[in-house]
Amino acid sequence: MTTIMELRNKRNALWEQTKEFLEKNRDESGLVKADAVEQYNKMASDVRAFGDEIKRLEEQMEMDARLSKATSMPVHADPKAEPKKTPVRPTATEEYSKAFWDMMRGDSSLEVRDALSVGVDQNGGYTVPDEFHRQLIQGLEENNIFRRLARTITTQSGTRTIPIAMDTGSASWIEEGAAIQESDLSFSVETLSAYKLGCMIKVSNELLHDSAFDIAGYIAQRFGVRFGNAEEDAFINGTGPSTNPQTTPSMPTGILNSVTPSAGNTTANAQTVHFDNIFKLYYSLKSPYRSKAAFLCNETLLLQLMLIKDKNDNYIWKPSLDIAKPDTILGRPIHTSSFMPAITGNATQDKNKKVLLFGDFNYYWIADRTSRTFKRLNELYAVTDQVGFIGTQRVDGKLILPEAMQVMALGSGTASSGS
Repeated sequence: MTTIMELRNKRNALWEQTKEFLEKNRDESGLVKADAVEQYNKMASDVRAFGDEIKRLEEQMEMDARLSKATSMPVHADPKAEPKKTPVRPTATEEYSKAFWDMMRGDSSLEVRDALSVGVDQNGGYTVPDEFHRQLIQGLEENNIFRRLARTITTQSGTRTIPIAMDTGSASWIEEGAAIQESDLSFSVETLSAYKLGCMIKVSNELLHDSAFDIAGYIAQRFGVRFGNAEEDAFINGTGPSTNPQTTPSMPTGILNSVTPSAGNTTANAQTVHFDNIFKLYYSLKSPYRSKAAFLCNETLLLQLMLIKDKNDNYIWKPSLDIAKPDTILGRPIHTSSFMPAITGNATQDKNKKVLLFGDFNYYWIADRTSRTFKRLNELYAVTDQVGFIGTQRVDGKLILPEAMQVMALGSGTASSGS
């Protein structure tokens, strides 16, 4: 914790130096001098690097805390009393877990196959053990900003139907003895499906047969990163159910495909964002959602946001000095994702890009099918003495209440044609 606080203090000090540097290197029009841009970018990059290292240390500290938790509970009741037995899922047993990893290492004995019979997938793979399932979920959360912001539910079946109230009804004033007017709620329905996501990795036979090789940790890390990146991309940019599966597979509906910029939430040009744009975006979101709202953008936009000042000449971006708390803009957390559209500086390429989200991400729902499956491929890479592993999961995601989210888009002009 001491190291994290030291890094936070260093980052804050460097940010103050960066702001001072900016003030000393502005030209008559208020813009940063051309010969100072490179130095500013270096200083801003160092600020972000401190932030990345702080985030890594916080995740490490969180992991250490989880691993340090007690693995057993003290006995409080009469030790002679018969403890209540709770049903155990077949995939949660030690026997199944041992048999699963024996199979992944290449043991195909009848005893192993018998123990795995409860977890056979229709495609020939095996459902991952419960303990490993939690480890993989944790890997997904570490590599997917959306799983930390959105709401995640689990489903046993392929679809989940969610009723949504479209209005709150209304009350009306009436005279004594007059009839009370009806005011019924209207509902719509959103359906979360289960779209298939999969990838394959290769492992050498030498590693598999090395008793010191942590195959579970290796597979969780590799699949966690790949699944996490693919999910985050889909949750942001996904095109939803496919009308032509041959060319475009079905996937979750990305949040950028669920919201459109409201009036006033488009910048004047495709290169510059100003305080007024952020201010309008903030207040275009209804007040009940603002209390839990957060910003999401690409790091290329964050560089611009770090330079913006409010009407009182104060920077709107504030670095966090508290452990496990994100940086803020206008008092609300801001997060970055490499899958959000980037500002390239090319007005033709950047125009109309949706570059900044602001809203309550808890209304983006992620639906996980409870089982993930792995399958071992023995022959595909036999000539290189390697073994392939296929991992699959079924997941969907959708913004179930669009009014809980607002988005800012870039305009179609250039910086010289408007501010």
